[in-house]
Amino acid sequence: MNPEATILIYYSGHGCLDNSGNYYLIPHETDRADIHDTALSAETINQALREIPAQRLLVIIDSCHAQGMATSKDAKSPIPKSFTQTALPKTVIDNLKGTGRVVFTSSTGTQSSWIRSDDTMSIYTYHFLEALQGAGNQPGDKVVKVSHLMNYLSQTVPITVQKEYQTEQTPFFDFATEDFPVALLRGGKGLPAAGYESVKAEAEENIRNISNQVKDGVGIIGDGNIGFNIVGGNNTFGNITK
Repeated sequence: MNPEATILIYYSGHGCLDNSGNYYLIPHETDRADIHDTALSAETINQALREIPAQRLLVIIDSCHAQGMATSKDAKSPIPKSFTQTALPKTVIDNLKGTGRVVFTSSTGTQSSWIRSDDTMSIYTYHFLEALQGAGNQPGDKVVKVSHLMNYLSQTVPITVQKEYQTEQTPFFDFATEDFPVALLRGGKGLPAAGYESVKAEAEENIRNISNQVKDGVGIIGDGNIGFNIVGGNNTFGNITK
């Protein structure tokens, strides 16, 4: 892997803590009756991240989803009593920190991460996808930076959750490094002079396509100059210069 690469790791689903303080993410194939052996432990995540040589790494954890969010194959089964559903604990966040690393979490402490009223995805993920397409940028911008994501999510997520559920959801950000680009805006075309509102319909259509493709398990892994491309959208991750 090219050390100059920019790596973005995104997880959206449930997360829980066992009685010993060990944290687990619960991917789709997790057996809820055997979380220790089938879920993704924080220790495993940390080890994998330590092996990534990239100088710029953005880790986003959208966990602690409210009940009813189906993110694993047996989502209707309850989490065992020896586990507590929670957002990413501070101790885990501290272990994720490092030079060139940025950590985002969708909620804080015991807060839930709420799903949209149309049941397509979480509110946090929806606003994240908006931000990737320039919702937090200025006219003429050609890249989306970490700061654009952070500012947009901190403004929109609490407002939407309060409006739809009359409760609080406060995104958390650990950003102790220099700002860096994470995506080309509209495939490098950038925002027009009229700003995001002029391309909002295009962005919303892209988000619908992304939602459908995630449900269908569709995606593309490209070469070193592409990285990861969201099919149907214009956001490209990969060999992006500072």
